[in-house]
Amino acid sequence: MMKNQLLLLKKVASIGEEIGLELGTQFIKDYQIANPTDVRYYVIGRNIIDEILAQPGCVGMRFYNSYNEMGEKTLVYVGLNEHGKAIVEYTCINNEGQLESNKGIVADRGARSGRSNDSFDEEGWGWFID
Repeated sequence: MMKNQLLLLKKVASIGEEIGLELGTQFIKDYQIANPTDVRYYVIGRNIIDEILAQPGCVGMRFYNSYNEMGEKTLVYVGLNEHGKAIVEYTCINNEGQLESNKGIVADRGARSGRSNDSFDEEGWGWFID
């Protein structure tokens, strides 16, 4: 069975786990050594994450590597339903008691950084954006 199929057998809401500072730091260092000119990190605010997760039936999120209009590497992120499908449209009841179709949230515009003048602590975690 392919890896993607195995992931879908697991409940979407339970995908992911805390890996700890040591392993997380190692993952980041390994990637940055292998890809020294790539974007180091993205910052996504809580408000858009809360909006995506608040969509009816949303149990998780998917992050796509992508390029923006200027050709810069970025992330596009969407909500997922319990079947692992992107929420691109959903139906809800409006204030008049009628069914209403809404577009799902497809988001971007996070802050990104990969500049050599970024501020990092001794373990390589970027905590500041200038």
